[in-house]
Amino acid sequence: MSSPDLLLPNEPSLSVDENVPIDWQPITLTLVEYPKGDFIGKLLAWISLAPLGIGAGFVALILFRRDLHTIVFFLGTLVNECLNILLKHWIQEPRPVSRAQIWTEYGMPSSHSQFMCFFSTYVLLFIFIRLHHINNSNSARFERLVRLLVLAICWTAAFLVCFGRIYLLYHTLSQVLIGALVGTVMGALWFLLTHFVLTPYFPMVVLWRVSELFLLRDTTLIPNILWFEYTVTRHEARARSRKLVSMKSQ
Repeated sequence: MSSPDLLLPNEPSLSVDENVPIDWQPITLTLVEYPKGDFIGKLLAWISLAPLGIGAGFVALILFRRDLHTIVFFLGTLVNECLNILLKHWIQEPRPVSRAQIWTEYGMPSSHSQFMCFFSTYVLLFIFIRLHHINNSNSARFERLVRLLVLAICWTAAFLVCFGRIYLLYHTLSQVLIGALVGTVMGALWFLLTHFVLTPYFPMVVLWRVSELFLLRDTTLIPNILWFEYTVTRHEARARSRKLVSMKSQ
């Protein structure tokens, strides 16, 4: 005997006030479908979530680093995403397979391929233009190997995400290729804008009152921020330790 409070699996729920069926809709931002039992499809589905991981990384870096270049880079990804939405609704080309629960029904260009190629192109230009002169240290060879590894990871991830969107039938080949082309062009243009136009103003921006309020900083002239923060922290810890010892000895 069934209880009136229980719903059958396919029975729509009713609103309390009007007894009108409610159409429940999940948050589809991370909903990626793959053929059941297909290990490669499942792996590509997880890899296709890379843009979300990169976005979370941006937010974490901005909150804990407050670096202007990272903020501008992140703003570039938002501009790139807005452009993708505009292109989708202007071209209005459907996806190869119609899905009921999806962010948008249009597939041209692919937002995933556009995002990954934007990000990878920006990183590529950042390493070869911004960091090309950093080769006068004892660890120059190690630094170059790390940069090449970063580039390999970025472009491998971009390729796998693009391939996954075709494999999982979220996009056609042309939709992915156009998205990759738009993302590459946008990544190059945004880097050139940041490097040649915006970066010279960063020293002035960090002096603004609002920048001091939010602890924004400019690390443009610091080639290895991790090593810089490590040495500064170690020096400060040693200085404070010596001061504490001297105070106890008095």
